[in-house]
Amino acid sequence: MGEVIQFVSRSERERARLIREARAIYDSIFPPADPVSGQQDATIGRAASGAASHRSDAGHLS
Repeated sequence: MGEVIQFVSRSERERARLIREARAIYDSIFPPADPVSGQQDATIGRAASGAASHRSDAGHLS
């Protein structure tokens, strides 16, 4: 009792299947980053954005 059954069209099921398949292929080519390398990537990103802000500051000082 109280269970809701929702109709899902064939095209919607096919779309979901294709998305899952594409995601699996993508993950096999570009594996998800582990926490250690994810932290390194974030550090590199902060360093790059910091360098960009210094360049923009230098432009304001001239």
